[in-house]
Amino acid sequence: MSSMKDREEHFEKKFVLDEELRFKAVARRNKLLGLWAAEKLGKTGADAEAYATEVVVADIEEAGDHDVFRKIRRDFDAAGVDQSDHQIRRTMDELLATAAAQVKKA
Repeated sequence: MSSMKDREEHFEKKFVLDEELRFKAVARRNKLLGLWAAEKLGKTGADAEAYATEVVVADIEEAGDHDVFRKIRRDFDAAGVDQSDHQIRRTMDELLATAAAQVKKA
């Protein structure tokens, strides 16, 4: 019975750790995505950093990536930036992989 309890505790701890790493990776992805989008919008320096922070904050509106995507799509449309939905989503996926690798190294 003790070994089952130990296994259960181990799986619970692993789940918590995995979720924490996922949260950190998504937050880092959003920052990287914000910097990428800021560059496309012609923002540099402090303006680019501020925009990246806006993208990170946008992620708290709803579960999933839809809120972040909508913010960038809306801002690109308003500024006349020519990026397709597919390009934005592909960049989101690529930057998530990059962010996950960075979080694992840290």
